Amino acid sequence: MEELRIFELVNKNGLRVVATNFGGKIMSLFVPDRNGVLEDIVLGYEKAEHYINGNPFFGALIGRFANRIANGKFLLEGNTYQLPINNRNNTLHGGPNGFHHVLWKPEEVKKNSLKLSYLSVAGEEGFPGNLLTYVGYELTDDNELIISYLAKTDATTVVNLTHHSFFNFSGAGNDDISQHRLIINASRFCVVDEHLIPTGELREVENTPFDFRQSTAIGKRIDENNQQLFLGNGYDHNWVLNKKNTKLSLAAAVEESTSGRKMEVFTTEPGLQFYSGNFLDGSDVGKKGKRYNFRSAFCLEAQHFPDSPNQPTFPSTILHRGEEYKQKTIYRFSVHTNC
Repeated sequence: MEELRIFELVNKNGLRVVATNFGGKIMSLFVPDRNGVLEDIVLGYEKAEHYINGNPFFGALIGRFANRIANGKFLLEGNTYQLPINNRNNTLHGGPNGFHHVLWKPEEVKKNSLKLSYLSVAGEEGFPGNLLTYVGYELTDDNELIISYLAKTDATTVVNLTHHSFFNFSGAGNDDISQHRLIINASRFCVVDEHLIPTGELREVENTPFDFRQSTAIGKRIDENNQQLFLGNGYDHNWVLNKKNTKLSLAAAVEESTSGRKMEVFTTEPGLQFYSGNFLDGSDVGKKGKRYNFRSAFCLEAQHFPDSPNQPTFPSTILHRGEEYKQKTIYRFSVHTNC
């Protein structure tokens, strides 16, 4: 049985990542502002043990399947698999005891990198096949947090992994994120139903509040009279990234004018879930006793599309025996002196 542990990664510029092997969660991410002042920009708790009963997704590794699966059910090679329901009528982020709620094994620990592994046995949370997953965190001297994923199975299964930090460039628990400016490199997004399950329609973002192809404040259009915004209580949708292959490419960029902090997101994945903190309600008390209130953070989760096992037109999330699931996502930090 693995023990609960904490790890700290640092680079030559003073950036610092604090992580725990419980759920592979990033507890803190200290990034400088334009004056060189470090601030923790991710929501979370001060002690690793607080994550056990806290918000399950703060800073977490997500699997076996990120995002939602309709009715917690899918058909694979003639067999129907039923997963536990933990979100309306859906399975969310692999179920209540998904990758975010297990102890990962530290495989390699260095000053600026951490490699974790976890064996998910066949039938765990209802998924077929034994799935061995490796995840690496690396903090480079170019101020990049690189997250690398590798998974193998002994039987056909479905896999969709992501990272789930809640960001606020003003500092965890400070202000809301409505004035953060966002770019998403996507011309379409997944339309959802009342259960936030994709209908299959990939709608053009042009002339909608979902158009972030140019830098736009997150809060500028979030309260517009729009059925998709109403269903998500804001943004909680998957954007279809403008790419035709799995090469690493720019997916999004965010900046905050007061601090000057900027983050670019690069990924090999086809989709990006943008979540605007719509279900934060102040009930989570985090670092320094601060409450995490409505829209006090955002998430940018690089992944495959929601409900892909039930959507044959979406990019496949099926992994066969002998194949390898590989993914890489990079969060690159910088500052703008004239934001």
